[in-house]
Amino acid sequence: MTTTMTDSTALSPAELDDLRETVRAVCADAGGTAAVRRMSERAPGIDAGLWHTLGRQVGLAALGLPESAGGIGGLAEIAVVCEELGRTLTPVPLLSSTVLAGQVLAGCGTAGSALAHLAEGKVHGLAVAAPDGTWRPDSVPVAVASWHGSVPVLEGTAPFVLDGADAETLVVAATGTDGVDLFLVDPREPGVTVRRVPTLDLSRGQAVITFTGARARALTAGGEGADVVTRALDVALVALAAEQLGGAQAALDMTVAHVQNRTQFGRSIGSFQAVKHACADMLLQVESARSAVVRAVRAAAAPDALAEAAAVAQAWCGEAFVHVAAECVQLHGGMGFTWEHDAHLYFRRAQSDAVLFGGAAHHRERLAHLLGW
Repeated sequence: MTTTMTDSTALSPAELDDLRETVRAVCADAGGTAAVRRMSERAPGIDAGLWHTLGRQVGLAALGLPESAGGIGGLAEIAVVCEELGRTLTPVPLLSSTVLAGQVLAGCGTAGSALAHLAEGKVHGLAVAAPDGTWRPDSVPVAVASWHGSVPVLEGTAPFVLDGADAETLVVAATGTDGVDLFLVDPREPGVTVRRVPTLDLSRGQAVITFTGARARALTAGGEGADVVTRALDVALVALAAEQLGGAQAALDMTVAHVQNRTQFGRSIGSFQAVKHACADMLLQVESARSAVVRAVRAAAAPDALAEAAAVAQAWCGEAFVHVAAECVQLHGGMGFTWEHDAHLYFRRAQSDAVLFGGAAHHRERLAHLLGW
C-alpha cells in the first residue's frame, strides 16, 4: 500500500483561509516566538500545552490523514498550516508526528489503532534516517536481529529522530531478510534507550535512539516499507518547504519593518540603494520559494510528479531560507546578532532545516535521478 494525499476531504479556498487565520491566531496568542524562547530555557522540544490546543482542539494532529482515522484535508492543508507554523517557529510536532509518522502509518495497512492514536494528538516519532541524515533504503541503521516467535526484535541506533524524546510511540524502519520493513516500538520498553541531543535549532528537538533487543510490532512485510517511507517523505519535503517559506517570509517582514523605521543621517536606511537591493533579493528568494511550494502542492495527486516537485522544492527552499535569514541578521546590524532579538532564531532554524532531510545537493542528485539525467 502506498501513501496518497487524496483520502481525506479537501477544504475549500475559504476554509483554507479560515484554517490559516485560526493557526495564526493561536500562535499569536502563544506569544509567537516567545514559545521557542520558553523551550530554549530547558531544551529543544515540544510545547505540550500549545500542541494540545493546535493538535487536539484545532484538530491539526489529524491533518492530511485518511478519513477512516478522523483525518481531514491533504497536502494543500498541510502546506498552509506548516507555512503559518514556520512564521513563528512554533515548537509543536506537526512535521515530526502528523506528517512524517502519520503519512508512514497511513501507508501501512495494519496501523489502524496507532494511526487513530496519532490523530488524537499522541506524539509519534519516525526513525528512518541514515547516519548522514538522509533516507537511503540501502543504509538503514536499524536491523531486525531475530524473531522471538512472532515478535520481531530490533538492534541498531537511529540518529536524528525528530521530537524522539517526546514521542509516546516510535515508527521504525529496519532492514530484515526481505528488505526494509516498518515496525512500531514503545520507547518505554526494555531495550530502547532514548537520548535527547542538543540542537542548533532551539525550536525543534531531536534524539538518538538505540535498540538493543527491543521488541516491536511489524507494520509491513516483504520489504514493502521502503516504498511507504519514500512516499511519506515526499509529503514531508513539501511540508518542510512550506515551513521554510513561512520562516523566510517572517524574516523578510521583520527586516522590511526594521529598515523602514531605522534612520541614519536623517533618513530611513531602507532608502539607501544597497539596502533596497538586498531587500529585493530577499523578496525574490521568498517568492520563488512560494512558487516551488505551490507547484508541489498541485502535484499531490500524482506520486511521480510529487516526487519530482518535492525534490525541486527542497533544493530551492532550503537555500532560500538560509539566504533570507542571513540577510535578516545582517540588515539588523549589531542588534541582529544579539540573543534578545529573534533574528538568530530564524537563522538557526534555516541552517538546521537546510540539512534536515538531506541538503540541497542531495535533492538535486535525486531530481537528476528522477528525470533520468
